[in-house]
Amino acid sequence: MIYKNLFPATEENIRRAAEIIKEGGVVAFPTETVYGLGADALNPKAVARIYEIKNRPSFDPLIVHVCSIDMARNLVSEIDDISLKLMERFWPGPLTIVLPKRNDVPDITTAGLKTVALRMPASQIALKLIEFSERPIAAPSANPFGYVSPTNAIQVAETLGNRVDIILDGGKTEFGIESTVVMYHEGNLYLLRPGALEVETIERYLNLKVLEFKGNPRLSPGRLPKHYSPKADVRILNDWEDYFKSKAVYGRVGLVLLKRKTVFGFKEVIYLSEDGDVKEIAYRLFDSMYKVDRMGWEKAFFQRVEEVGLGRAIMNRLKKASGIAD
Repeated sequence: MIYKNLFPATEENIRRAAEIIKEGGVVAFPTETVYGLGADALNPKAVARIYEIKNRPSFDPLIVHVCSIDMARNLVSEIDDISLKLMERFWPGPLTIVLPKRNDVPDITTAGLKTVALRMPASQIALKLIEFSERPIAAPSANPFGYVSPTNAIQVAETLGNRVDIILDGGKTEFGIESTVVMYHEGNLYLLRPGALEVETIERYLNLKVLEFKGNPRLSPGRLPKHYSPKADVRILNDWEDYFKSKAVYGRVGLVLLKRKTVFGFKEVIYLSEDGDVKEIAYRLFDSMYKVDRMGWEKAFFQRVEEVGLGRAIMNRLKKASGIAD
C-alpha cells in the first residue's frame, strides 16, 4: 500500500516536518526507543490533536522532548541536583525525568499535573526536528491508545493512517522499547516506568537506590493496568498446562519464545532472539505483538524473562499487555 503522508527522514523532509510543527500540525517521527506522535508542547490546540488522533484519555500525560538542557530549563520551575546529574550523564538517551513545570506549560500537555515529563532523545532525526522547529515537542508513542508501540514507520501508517500530517521514516528504532521514567522527590529517586535505560545503571552512577513509586499512577505514561496490548489475548507462559488448555478451546493459539530452539509439534511459534540475548528480545518484543495480530492469533503465550536489567522493562510491558497489575 502507498501512504501519501509517509516520507524518508531526509534533512529536507525533517525541515518540512518542523514547519508543520510550527504551524500547529502533528508529525510522527522516530526516536531511539519507539516512534512518537509529536506536536508543539506549548500549543494547546496542537496537543489536543494528539489526544484526538490516538483516542487518548485526557488524564494521561505526555512526555515532552527537548534538544538541550537549556530548553528543559525553560519548561520547569526548578531542576534539583540529582535530576541535573542524570541529564548531564544520560541525555541524550532513553531517560525521562519528571520535574515541577512552569505555568506556561499547558495543562493539556501534562494532563493537569503540576509536573512535566522531559526527555532528550538520542535519535538525530528527533533532535533535528526539535531544533528546526524551535519548539519542545510533546510526543507519546505513535499508535492508537493502549495498542502496541510502533518501532517502524509502516506500523504508524497502518494504525494511524492519514490522520497524521506527515510520517518521517527513519527505519527501525534502536531499542524497540520506551524510555525509563524517574522522579526525584523529597530525597528519594523513584522509578515510574522501567524502560530502555536499566535501573541498575542509574543506581551505579548515583550510588543511590531507585525506589518503586507507589503514588499517583497518572504521573507517568504507561502506568495504567492494561497497555501496550495487541488485539490478541496476551498471556505470560507460567506452565504448559495453560497453553494446552487454550489450544483445546481456541482456534489460533501461539507461543512467543525467548530463543530459537526445536519445539516438537508446535507450529505457531515466534522467536524473539537466536540465543536469548535480552537486548534482542526487547528490540523485537513489540514487533512480535504486531506479528501476532497479522497472523490472526486469538491467544499469544509469551515466555518469561528474568526481571533484572532490561528484563524488568520487558516483563513490565508483558504484564501490561496481559492486564496483570505490576
